[in-house]
Amino acid sequence: MNNNSWKTIFDKYKIHKHDFAKEPFLISAEQIKQATAHFKKTNEKEVRILCKQDSREDRPEVFIENGVFLLPVKNGQYAIVKGEGYIDIPVVNETAKIYKSKLDFKLDTSLIGNSEMQHLDFAYASSLVRTFLEDETLVLTIRGRKYTPQFTFKIGKQQLTVESVQTEVDAGYEGRNQVALIEAKNSQTDNIIIRQLFYPFRQWTYHTTKKVRTLFFEKREQFYSLWQFEFNDINDYNSIQLSKSYRFEIIEK
Repeated sequence: MNNNSWKTIFDKYKIHKHDFAKEPFLISAEQIKQATAHFKKTNEKEVRILCKQDSREDRPEVFIENGVFLLPVKNGQYAIVKGEGYIDIPVVNETAKIYKSKLDFKLDTSLIGNSEMQHLDFAYASSLVRTFLEDETLVLTIRGRKYTPQFTFKIGKQQLTVESVQTEVDAGYEGRNQVALIEAKNSQTDNIIIRQLFYPFRQWTYHTTKKVRTLFFEKREQFYSLWQFEFNDINDYNSIQLSKSYRFEIIEK
């Protein structure tokens, strides 16, 4: 959790005294490096590690105590923001739907390994993603890291502007009328930072006039689960809500 490092950072820059209700606290990678230079271990002073807070539980104690979370806003610059930064991934309690792969042969190579990418690729190859989104035209067009255009949004009464922040989606699919972006995991996930869905959503909404869908995917045991989220207000980070979710078991021919 890097509790000691972040406590030192908060103390050095008097972040405890900042009025988060008025505006976020901006902090640079260089400031983080300066405040933690005396620490010996890499994970106590490496900016990339200190700023990786992908779930509520990943936040250091000082963040939890102050009800804040961290967002990148520019290359080498971050914002400490007051509010709810995460979205729950609810358990799909319904009995798994049996889904018959639309391939007319079995995929041997999909059984090798246990990565998020290969499970997602198998779900797509079986046409499960197309079936879930009711769109047979979807094809893989997006993968890997890219950088956002500039965009502005709000969190509560606070406003942030993001520019050229690196994003990554596990897969993006384009169809005739929509683009689907997927964040994937291969283990149980209780919550994720909304940024992982919101930043790519804003990024690709900028580049296309087609409807942009945001999905979360999880493979656990023999089950494939999909959650579709919607942002009711493109300019509101917290306007996210769950649209639908299903759990499937894929049966190959």
